[in-house]
Amino acid sequence: MGILRIVKMEFESSSVEAFDRLFEFYQQEIASTPGCQKVILLKGTSHAGLRTTLSWWADQPALDAYRNSELFGEVWPQTKKLFASAPAAWSVDWPVDSPEFLPFSL
Repeated sequence: MGILRIVKMEFESSSVEAFDRLFEFYQQEIASTPGCQKVILLKGTSHAGLRTTLSWWADQPALDAYRNSELFGEVWPQTKKLFASAPAAWSVDWPVDSPEFLPFSL
């Protein structure tokens, strides 16, 4: 069982482009973190300041290691200062061995 981490964030309109650039800059480095299988950014359709990241992890220890890493220590403070409101984050089990749960290739 893998982990899907979902983080919903709302940004000030003046900060959205800065966050998008920040994500683009760090996306590959986050995806290269041991245990990370993929990380993507979704943009809100009816709310220009809404962003959601989805990241797939091999297991909870891999996600925890990232959240305690130097990389996360760089990314998260830069992201937090752009928020319009508190983010919402949660994790769900991801049955990595079941193809019906894979809308695309990890």
